[in-house]
Formats: sequence, C-alpha cells, structure tokens
Amino acid sequence: MLFTANLLNLFDHTIGKAEIEVAEKRIISIKIIGAEEPELPYIMPGFVDAHVHIESSMLTPAQFARLAVVHGTVATVSDPHEIGNVLGVAGVEYMIEDSKRVPFKFCFGAPSCVPATTFETAGAVISAKDVRRLLAMKEIGYLAEMMNFPGVLHEDPDVMMKIRLAQAFNKPVDGHAPGLRGADAQKYIEAGITTDHECFTYDEALDKLQLGLDYILIREGSAAKNFEALIPLIADFPNRLMFCSDDKHPDNLVEGHINQLVKRALAKGYPLFSVLRAACLNPVLHYRLNVGLLREGDPADFILVNNLQDFDILETYIEGEKVSQNGSSNIPDLRSPLVNQFDCKFLQATDLKIETTSSSLTLNVIEALDGQLITNQLEVPALIQDGLIVSDTAQDILKIVVVNRYHPAPVAVGFIKNIGLQEGAIASSVAHDSHNIIAVGCDDESLVQAINLVIEAQGGVSAVSPKADATHLLPLPIAGLMSDVDGYKVAEQYTQIDFFVKSQLGSKLNSPFMTLSFMGLLVIPSLKMSDLGLFDGQSFSFTKLYF
Repeated sequence: MLFTANLLNLFDHTIGKAEIEVAEKRIISIKIIGAEEPELPYIMPGFVDAHVHIESSMLTPAQFARLAVVHGTVATVSDPHEIGNVLGVAGVEYMIEDSKRVPFKFCFGAPSCVPATTFETAGAVISAKDVRRLLAMKEIGYLAEMMNFPGVLHEDPDVMMKIRLAQAFNKPVDGHAPGLRGADAQKYIEAGITTDHECFTYDEALDKLQLGLDYILIREGSAAKNFEALIPLIADFPNRLMFCSDDKHPDNLVEGHINQLVKRALAKGYPLFSVLRAACLNPVLHYRLNVGLLREGDPADFILVNNLQDFDILETYIEGEKVSQNGSSNIPDLRSPLVNQFDCKFLQATDLKIETTSSSLTLNVIEALDGQLITNQLEVPALIQDGLIVSDTAQDILKIVVVNRYHPAPVAVGFIKNIGLQEGAIASSVAHDSHNIIAVGCDDESLVQAINLVIEAQGGVSAVSPKADATHLLPLPIAGLMSDVDGYKVAEQYTQIDFFVKSQLGSKLNSPFMTLSFMGLLVIPSLKMSDLGLFDGQSFSFTKLYF
C-alpha cells in the first residue's frame, strides 16, 4: 500500500507531503516529496490511552477495541485489576486472551494491589509470587498502579517486593497517590514509582514533577475529570505528560476517546507537537510499546485525519490493517466466554434497617463530588422515624449500601450526599476495587429491589422507580463487570438507564453510576463505604456511622 498525505513527524516537528509505503505490517519507506498541501489528509501515529481499566467500559477487550479505533486509538496501557479483584490471576489471563482476538495493541499490567486494602472483601488475592509470574509474561508490560502508597511510605515488605520485582524485569511501576505532596511524595517517587494519574490540582502535579516523577498523566474519564486543571502543564513539560481516561463508560467511549483531549488542547492554543507528544509518543517510549511511530521499519500503526483544525479521524490502521473508516469500525463483533464469581442471596428490606433508641443523632456522611473520585466528610443531623434512621431526600442525604457478593454476609449501610435521587434507587456490581454490590436509594424497598435485580443477573447496573413502577437493568455477566454484547448496543442500553436515573429519579450528577462505583474505593479519601462498614480514608480505619 502507498499513502500520499501530509506527514506529521513527531521527532523533528515537521510537516511535509510524503509517500509512505506499507508492506508486511510495517512501514517500508517514507519519502518527503514536497511542502505541506492542506487539501491532503494528514498522517500521524495513532493515539494511546496511557492508563485505562478496560472493565470500566463494561465491555470486553474485543468490544472495547471496536469502539476505540474509530477515534484513532491504536493502543492502551491497561490495568486489569478490576477483574483481578474478582477472579485473580485467571481474570488477568482472561483479558489477555480476549484481547488477542482483535487487531489492537493492549499492554496489560500486573495488578499490584489485589485486594486494594484489607478493609474490604474481594474475590481474590494476587500475591508477590503471582506478580512475579505475571511480570515474566510478554503481554505484561509494567507493574500496575501502586495504590497502597502508605505501604510504600512505611516500606511494607510485600509492597516493596512487588516494586523490586518490576525493576528486576526492567518494567515501569505505575503510581497512584492522590494528594500526596512534599517529603512523602518524594519518598514515594524514590521507591521507584514512575507515573501518577491521580493529581487533581496543578500545584500537586507540578510538585511531583519537580520532585522527579517521570510522568504526570492527565486524566479525563467518565467520573474523574482533571483535564482543565492539569493541561497548563503542557506548556513547560510536554516531554513528561500523557493523556489517559482511567475509567470510561460505554456511552462516553462511543462519543470519543483520546482524540477529544487532543482537540480540546489544540483549541486552547497549545502547540500541536506538544499535544501529540502526550497523546502518541510519550506512552510508547515510556512503556516500550510495540506501537509504530511512523518511522521506517516501524509497525504500520497510524491514523489519517482530515485537517489540523477539526482533527476528524478518517482512517485508523494497525499493522497495516484498516480497522476503521469514517466513523465505522472494521473490527468484528465477537462473543466471549462467560466467567464470574457471584454468591449472595436475595435481600429483604429488613436487612437494611438501622434501628436506634435515640431521638437525636449526628451522621458521618459521605459527600460525593461530581467529576472527582475524592469525597468530603460531613456531619449531618439524622432523620429518625419510628426508631429507624432513614434517608432524608429533602436534604439529599440518602442511604448507601454495600453487599458482599462473594459469600453471604451482613449488609453494610451508611449515608451519602449529592447523588441527588428524589425517588427510587440505583445499584451496581461495578464498585471499585473489590466489586461488591453498591447501591443508593431513597427507601429500603427500592434499594432491595435494585440490589436483587443485580443479584438475579449475577452482575449489572440497575435502577428502579416506585412512582413510575419501572425497572431498568443492564446485565454484566462477565465477572459482574463486562458484557460481550455489541459495544454500541451496550452503550445504547447504558444511555437509556443513565437518562432514566437523571430524568425520572432526579440525579444531577454527570455520570451517576460511575460516581457510585467509586464510593467504595477506600484508597481515595476522605470517606468511603466498604462491605465491612464506613471507612475513613484519612486515618485508614473504620469510623462510626453516627454519634
């Protein structure tokens, strides 16, 4: 194949009319034959998502790839710790095998923190011995995000062993240290951490770069949105930034991927080659990805865009194969084997009751923040009716429930603000990182109905409305996290249930289910909900529900 287009050379920052010859999956030759001709398409390396949990798209790797290539993505740096928390090493191997069926470049990491903490119930443990086995695999390119930053700071032997194993295999170590600054951040970095995708302020990211962190990842996902805060860094640190989504729901993936961040950065006036370095070049160099960068001898991985203003993706190629054209994917719609671990019984409303003999109590309440994974801790007067502490929809203080999905156990109940439901309930088996069932609702009957829908389906997201006498369910039968149904159909189903939660139940959140899924993520402060109880992420200990 011979392509004639305007070549963007990311190494010498030039644009020229070129002839690019492709054969046997590689770039055979590149000839610059003239000056840039704006009427021709532009050819450039494909985009790389530098940190993503494929499972959060609710799609298998094969289905994820079908949607991503349409937006010019040719590769991902993928942390499979979601399915790892459910199925252990077998889950990681499942993701690898499924990914091999499609023309897309997945670089998987060895999960470093399964379970994420000892304060919750996960479905599996990935030990240092397991990490060693994974790092020895060619499909595993790095040690995935080291969320246990207290373990790094206190030199926990198991944590330090995993980091040393990655270094012995000459593979990078990803970080995860929200809010860590100063001497603690320096110690974390000096332990061997090379990246961080959790910065939510410019000053925090700048601090970590100045302390010697190799790369800051600018994250823009369905829940956590840090692009606006961090993109100014590209003016001074183009060589030390990458773009990532971290967690992206299927409806958002249909709309766009890393291409959206490229467009937004360019619209703000940042230099073209600085933006493309973050989107294409830096991830390939840092993770040593087998992804072409439009050099002779490279794998033929590239995209064609219409112009440098609209940046519309015309075609995407991976190893010389055209995998998308004009918004349509050429990757086949494939079914995948069903794997799962789900063992919990249906609930009754009485399982969720919180009894009290007091007439006045103060609740410890989680305050969810739209667009952030961090939460605040509030102290709010409890609404007590007939000796029961109940949801207070007038104050937007709703009951939050976590149900152990791996074996029958008592239900954990707390309270949360800012979900915004005015009626009914929502539930999900996508609940980072242990993926127990998490639910929020206005009354116990609705909560139980939503939870039992998920239990019956052995995984999924649900919403119920007593006023409309309506229920919605999106089944996720693969590990309770993913579907192998056509990704566009899953996105359509998700759009419908998301609209129902906003229009009928009243949530004002940008992404209610994504926000809900992070309310059990104990490694992100301040207050979260475990299947074992209310958890204070600052003191890293359980705390009282009320006082």
